[in-house]
Amino acid sequence: MVLENNLGEDPVRRLVFRLAVPSMLAQFVSVLYSIVDRMFIGHIEGIGGMALAGVGVAGPIVNLIGSAAFLVGVGGAPLFSIRMGERRQEKAQQILNNAFLMLLVLAVILTGVSLLLRRPLLYWFGASDTIFSYADEYMTVYVLGTVFALLATGMNQFIICQGFAKVAMKSVFLGAVCNILLDPVFIFVFGLGVRGAAAATVLSQFLACAYVLRFLFGRKAPVRIRFGEYAPSVIGNIARVGMTPFLIIAFDNILIIALNTVLQKFGGAGQGDWMVTCGTIVQSFMLMITMPLGGITGGTQAILGFNYGAGRPDRIREAQKWILLLGSVLCSIFFLLAWLVPEVFVRLFTTDPDYLEFCSWAIGIYTLGVIPLAFQYTIVDGFTGMGKIKPALALSFFRKGLYFVCIVLFPAFWGVQATFFAEPVVDIISGVLSAVVYVKIINRVIGIEERKKAFDN
Repeated sequence: MVLENNLGEDPVRRLVFRLAVPSMLAQFVSVLYSIVDRMFIGHIEGIGGMALAGVGVAGPIVNLIGSAAFLVGVGGAPLFSIRMGERRQEKAQQILNNAFLMLLVLAVILTGVSLLLRRPLLYWFGASDTIFSYADEYMTVYVLGTVFALLATGMNQFIICQGFAKVAMKSVFLGAVCNILLDPVFIFVFGLGVRGAAAATVLSQFLACAYVLRFLFGRKAPVRIRFGEYAPSVIGNIARVGMTPFLIIAFDNILIIALNTVLQKFGGAGQGDWMVTCGTIVQSFMLMITMPLGGITGGTQAILGFNYGAGRPDRIREAQKWILLLGSVLCSIFFLLAWLVPEVFVRLFTTDPDYLEFCSWAIGIYTLGVIPLAFQYTIVDGFTGMGKIKPALALSFFRKGLYFVCIVLFPAFWGVQATFFAEPVVDIISGVLSAVVYVKIINRVIGIEERKKAFDN
């Protein structure tokens, strides 16, 4: 059998580009799920700014709910792959069946709990009386589609690990393109406003979910979804493996919720909602960087993991060099865009001159440390790809913890605008720390394989 990518023999640079670029593009497209709604909502006449603030508060909460898909998908897919590699297809089948059941149960539970608690949740996490109605409308409709979101994202992982990356990518593209096309129809043509944006997203997720399930129930999938063979032990193993990525993604959304809360509190009655709107726009720009960057570093983990297991430290070092280069180029491009033409991005959301001026300034400040961020992502995801979870988790949670401290302390001492300086300070410190840790321990990490190779010779 001819392999599409021979991880142990193909030239490293070619491998990195083959795996990184499609993954980066897929993540870039998936960003559209997060920002397209906001773009159209910001242009609703008369209420655009406040509606955008409402969605900015509701968005991280619904994303936090959606992170359950990674608990199951990223938790189950590696176990599934291992069983397939062991030629134990019946065990792989059992993992797939249990993962499907887990997603269905989680969707029902999360939908019910979210609908019951949405009012206190929204107020706790940054909504004011002025923007609550918009946040409530968006969250209520969006949460009703939780089952589609979880199944589309979670089960897509089982398409990828069966070798059908293009099929998985098509499902992402399908959902994103449908969302772009349906948003203006539901918001402006049907006059549904914020509810229309959420409804368009739910319908797009439904179509992506249908595409994914059609494949996994169909004949093309080597292992298809079936009913039965449910086991608590299998469910426990899936949850155990998926807990780390789930916590990282969930904590990212908690930090955005904390940011909204801080902006609302320190902005005060007169400026809080306005600052939340600005924060939503700035965070949207940041997503355009971090998600494709994660696509580069996450999509190339297979190269590092394979060559770590094969005892090829030379290929690991070369791969990480090219991964860092790609990530740095991406971050540098967005750094220049943030300082040269930030208003172009802001205009996607609003034409209000006050928003244009402040958000353009805030985007420039927020991205001051974005180039060192490439080091953090390359190193943390690199350790993860080689199975070194402890240093990866330590570096990741250090950055998140430091960010939380900074967004609480900066506005308390220097005013609400100082909140936007927290991101570059954290990115620079975390990037430098990650580089220092990498230099200190990388020889020990891959030296085990070097010594083994020398011993064998």
